[in-house]
Amino acid sequence: MAEARARGRPRGFDEGRALDAAVRLFRAEGYDGAPVDRLCREMRVPRATLYDLFGGKEGLFLAAVARYADTRIAPVLAALGPSGTLRDDLAAFYDAVLALATADPEAPGCLVSCALADAAGSNTGFRAELAARYAAMEGRIAARLMAAGWDVQAATPPQAAAALAASIARGLMLAARSGTEAAQLRPTAEAAVGALLALHPEGAPGHG
Repeated sequence: MAEARARGRPRGFDEGRALDAAVRLFRAEGYDGAPVDRLCREMRVPRATLYDLFGGKEGLFLAAVARYADTRIAPVLAALGPSGTLRDDLAAFYDAVLALATADPEAPGCLVSCALADAAGSNTGFRAELAARYAAMEGRIAARLMAAGWDVQAATPPQAAAALAASIARGLMLAARSGTEAAQLRPTAEAAVGALLALHPEGAPGHG
């Protein structure tokens, strides 16, 4: 029977939709605040199926983080272009950060910057995942800075400027988690763009 219906998956099971439900619950409640029974209800899968597919709650959480990165974070990073000047693309990036952080009032913030960071603690798997996700964002920002001619030998190298840019993005996510609205966060995002451009080795605001 189709290999036991793909290792015990319920008829009509949509893994992407199930993971989206897990993402929303983990994002709203955090890792510890999302019990397996509630995850099963939200995902509409039996407990046995959850364990069969993901190996348990930790495996499901990591799968949810991957799903979130592919469907939510990827568009934020895509906003970096290059599609305009560096100023334009940094502004678009922070606009996307704010949109993601505040789009769902029941689950504000970021699954990575908030829930994964909170769950990492002494869990080596979660800590490694968090480090990889942080590095991926910083690497993408650094690549955009270098595309704008940011010299790797500059007083503030692109990797350091990218780490700063990503740290500000994470701070905006955490502020949104506390209930701060996008309109209140926007001046900080705009200031971040100006501060980053001021570090550009050529000192050229809006440099391509």
